[in-house]
Amino acid sequence: MPMYQVKPICGGDIKTDLPTCMYKLPNVHAQQGNSCTSEHALQNGEVDPAVKALEARQDEIMRKLYELKAAVEGLAKTVTTPDADLDLTVSSSLSSQSCSSTTFTGTTDLDALLGKDHGALRDIVINANPAQPPLTLLVLHSLLCQRYRVLSTVHVHSSVASVLPQLLSCLGPRHANSYARHMFQLGFTLIWKDVPKLEMKFSIQNMCPIQGEANVARFLFKLLAPYPSDPALATLVDSWVDTAFFQLAEGSAKERAAVLRALNSALGRNPWLAGPELSLADIACYCCMLQNGSASSAPANVERWLKSCENLGHFGPAKLLLQ
Repeated sequence: MPMYQVKPICGGDIKTDLPTCMYKLPNVHAQQGNSCTSEHALQNGEVDPAVKALEARQDEIMRKLYELKAAVEGLAKTVTTPDADLDLTVSSSLSSQSCSSTTFTGTTDLDALLGKDHGALRDIVINANPAQPPLTLLVLHSLLCQRYRVLSTVHVHSSVASVLPQLLSCLGPRHANSYARHMFQLGFTLIWKDVPKLEMKFSIQNMCPIQGEANVARFLFKLLAPYPSDPALATLVDSWVDTAFFQLAEGSAKERAAVLRALNSALGRNPWLAGPELSLADIACYCCMLQNGSASSAPANVERWLKSCENLGHFGPAKLLLQ
């Protein structure tokens, strides 16, 4: 057995008997060759199973983080504003309804209307009483989904004992990517709550609530198209909207009959109430007629106009809600 000399740091000579096998070293050149071969194999298209597993785990973690973010943003509404308590999430959807396309003249800029997007989803929160479903908002929601990527959510507040199934699904089915809020341009949150009058909030910190279905409808329609630049035409649209909600929806039988005559006269001159294009005036009058049942006794021009509205497809959710 060979002898080795080992010199300690402190100095001096030490003799020891150690077997040669204790000092066998791996072949470094052989290992480097194997490493180069492995790297070459990966470059040829093979993926290390460990890397695959790591990527899958990362995707799952990101998915759970987005779900958590969505839940936290929902809770933030509850903490920040008492009129947006979210007790039960029913559905989140990106509308995929196959409606006839409706094109509005002019362009709208969400940043100009709602403020610049700093990464958080711009969410419109609406409190509505299930005893008085806002049909105009369902039509406008359908039109918004045609223009933007909309994350639509329905909630039920604790002040409401029960809600009809059609109210829970009025904004469409749940979307597979509802947890990924960054994929959407606009949030549309409808909360069924026991409130005396419909109200809407967009910026929770900086905005007083908008009250009344007519006013909320005006706000939402501006996200689709600018109001007419012609003051006379803008006044005509506003006049029909007020007539719809104050006389068709809440007026006496005599007032409703007078409105039907006025509608029949206006629609004898133009295909739509404010001229050659669909406007908020048509949406408001159609929904109020549908809600009070006066569509069944409509004169000829009004009946033709009702069919024209229904042919667009966006009025379908409002009609289904009353069936």
